[in-house]
Amino acid sequence: MSTKFSVPMVSIALLLGAAAPALPAGYPAGYRQVVDGAKKEGKVIIYSTTDTQAAGPLIQGFEAAYPGVKVEYNDMNSTELYNRYISEQAAGGNSGDVIWSSSMDTALRLAADYALQYASPEAKNLPAWSVWKEKAYGTTYEPLVFVYNKRLIAANEVPDSHVALAKLIQSQPDRFKNKVTTYDIEKSALGFMLSVQDMKDDPRYFDHLAQMAKGGLSVQSSTGTMMERVSSGENLIGYNILGSYADARVKTDPSMGISYPKDYILVLSRVMFISSEAQNKNAAKLWLDYVLSPEGQDVLANKADITSIRHDIAGDNDLDGMTKKLGGALRPIPVDETLLEYLEQNKRLEHIKQFRAAVNK
Repeated sequence: MSTKFSVPMVSIALLLGAAAPALPAGYPAGYRQVVDGAKKEGKVIIYSTTDTQAAGPLIQGFEAAYPGVKVEYNDMNSTELYNRYISEQAAGGNSGDVIWSSSMDTALRLAADYALQYASPEAKNLPAWSVWKEKAYGTTYEPLVFVYNKRLIAANEVPDSHVALAKLIQSQPDRFKNKVTTYDIEKSALGFMLSVQDMKDDPRYFDHLAQMAKGGLSVQSSTGTMMERVSSGENLIGYNILGSYADARVKTDPSMGISYPKDYILVLSRVMFISSEAQNKNAAKLWLDYVLSPEGQDVLANKADITSIRHDIAGDNDLDGMTKKLGGALRPIPVDETLLEYLEQNKRLEHIKQFRAAVNK
């Protein structure tokens, strides 16, 4: 004879509650709806300029924290990302749920038109300059550096400022002919943004650019290409190189060296926002919050070698650690409307014209 047992409904609820993962510390109880909604959606689509290899540990950490929510990661350069997202929005088709771009100015322009307003529970742990209208969030704290070939540039030659870099090249134009590399500002949205920021921090930027271009610049559209060329000796020096990628490279490449300029160091923060047309809005919120959380930022800092924008991450690869290392030379680029000024067509074309004139002197 079989015996039937009746389990009170309250007990079932308790059992289900016990099985659910705990919410992050300090998050509101209502955040459970975001987690549950993300699991129903099952995925989040990311459009990003951060290469897949660097983002790999972050993706693994997220999928481990939230089983059942898969990351569909699309890695592209900054100009490709911008153009693809714009065209998809115009066509009304499927697109990225989250945009994550190192080209801070074009990312903010997209955010101004397309971002979902979302107050991340992690916003209170970020610098005020890195959050724009609860729509766009700075996620990293990355100095821009010089890289050089250690076999071909002597230790006593390594430039320690933008002025020193310009003087070194000007003093030996034949040696450095087509041997200095930086971004192609017409093909790389990131490169254009950094050129504008250099101009704002250096009153003699175009003069120094002209000195650095003696004999011709070798311009590229990606950091990876520039580092490969410096490592091989095809180029001798690269400038405005993302420090996170350079730091990771020098750990395994004995040919590569890094110099942190003492006059000023631009600091880039990769901008992230959730698309207002996201098909997976809950999963997108979950991803953004994870990236900004202590867990996500620890993965960035200590597994992906990308400096954390938080103060409270273990080790020295966070905002505090970088400040102790480089001090007053750091110039964080704020996530605000000042980024949009040179995206106005006339100003953009004028800046490119001045850049070309300096490079071709």
